[in-house]
Amino acid sequence: MSRERSAPEDAATQRLDSWLWCARFARSRADCARIAQAGLVRINRQRTEKAHALVRPGDVLTLPPPTGDGVMVLRIVALAQRRGSAPVARLLYEVVPERALSPAE
Repeated sequence: MSRERSAPEDAATQRLDSWLWCARFARSRADCARIAQAGLVRINRQRTEKAHALVRPGDVLTLPPPTGDGVMVLRIVALAQRRGSAPVARLLYEVVPERALSPAE
């Protein structure tokens, strides 16, 4: 049995709680995990209660904004290796305007 393998399928994925933390949606990764476990996040319109759910570039997230008012819809543009400054974190996603959403997203 050979130990050589091709690149894993999830090579371009990241845990939801880790991505939220790197994108600075909460002060701690534990807070990001609590947001996910409370069922407040949707990935591509599918509700998730798992902090370990995998996200990838192109996924659309729906979550409460840091201010707590309303709903924020954003598209993941990039994954992060580590948490950076706020301007760097802002490059990880783009906010999707409400009118730009199609029924398929």
